[in-house]
Amino acid sequence: MSVSDAERDAGGRRMLGGLLAASHLMPLELLPGKTAEHARAAGFSEVRIYLGDLQRRVLRLLTGLGPDAGGGADGEDGELAMETSLAGRAYQLGRILPGAPAEPGPGRPAGAEGRQWWVPLLHGAERLGVLRVTTALEDARAEEDMSHLASLVALIVHSKQTSSDSFARLTRSAPMNIAAEMQWHLMPPRSYADGRVVISASMEPAYQVSGDAFDYSTAGDVVHLAIFDAMGHDTAAGLSANLAMATCRNSRRQGAGLVEITERIEAALVEQYGHGRYVTGIQADLDASTGVLSWVNRGHHPPILIRGDGGPTHLSCRPAHPMGTGLGLKVTVCREQLAPGDRIVLYTDGITEARTSGGTEFGLERFTDFILRQHADGLPVPETLRRLTRAVLDHHDGRLQDDATILLCEWLGPRAEPTAQAAGLVGIPGPQTPQHSPP
Repeated sequence: MSVSDAERDAGGRRMLGGLLAASHLMPLELLPGKTAEHARAAGFSEVRIYLGDLQRRVLRLLTGLGPDAGGGADGEDGELAMETSLAGRAYQLGRILPGAPAEPGPGRPAGAEGRQWWVPLLHGAERLGVLRVTTALEDARAEEDMSHLASLVALIVHSKQTSSDSFARLTRSAPMNIAAEMQWHLMPPRSYADGRVVISASMEPAYQVSGDAFDYSTAGDVVHLAIFDAMGHDTAAGLSANLAMATCRNSRRQGAGLVEITERIEAALVEQYGHGRYVTGIQADLDASTGVLSWVNRGHHPPILIRGDGGPTHLSCRPAHPMGTGLGLKVTVCREQLAPGDRIVLYTDGITEARTSGGTEFGLERFTDFILRQHADGLPVPETLRRLTRAVLDHHDGRLQDDATILLCEWLGPRAEPTAQAAGLVGIPGPQTPQHSPP
């Protein structure tokens, strides 16, 4: 190993070790400065952190200044459009992309020369934003160090966001109602992947959602999926959905089966509201070792199965009554054998029933065709759902009359270990996956 290689190895270790040590007692506001400080050890003359807003339409510069930690951003660099910027493309594809050569400018550190690189910020399969890294180094080792730095910054951002109002202010583009505040606090990350499954979800209207909720979890070989749609479009709907979600998780963690979970949810709703509130939903378990999907339907739209080698079909299962109505209908567990590459889609009626001002529905056929086309184009699953949600909103002129939620799960096979296939489906650098693509 040459001296220069040894120095770069030592510099990369100092960068990561120093930032990791600093992170334990560091508020979010100090992260931009500390990241830039420690990144210089690896030859990165400038690093900027951009975080995606809640709807993933823009990327906003984290400066650490002001009540939203985004104050003092200079010019157009403070907010980048997801659809039209190179930063947005790096975010969408989950790839490191080379940008323009660095040019002198206000606020640019002395010696900040070389090329700018856009690096996705990924916490697991969840996309948080991008880094803009400026460096004169242009080789595989530099890209590796950028990727490691981005992974550490994403871990730190994730660890700080639940306790930081600055993070919430920076990543919101509109006031949020109380029900939506409850829902987003309760939701799991919008994307998850391992060697067996890829899961992604979306929920709109992001700032006004009331009664919709989604959930997923893993326990051994079992992957649990759930979607809820509570009666109404008010804060009470949000409370009902929260009660259903909490009861589901509590029951599941005590070993309850699918039928018992829904019965416990119904009992909790009746105890709280009498029969004045109800929640529809699907509870499903995927045995990732065999591909057997089991589910129960409580007054909800049936799941859609999109075969890896064919088109979409509804999964037929006799629905029981909505949870909370106490109608006493039999709850049936239904099963379907999946093949690797099959996708299960759970959704609420705000997706298919979104209408134009002229009354035209978005519709189930358009919904499934969109998923098939984007999948055929090779887009990461989270990006497919981001674009689908935008298409639904555009169809409705940006204003939905009902909550619209999607939960998509693709079964890859029985092995939990990370695979290149899983990495490619969520846009994460993985085994045999190149780090960057041409802009």
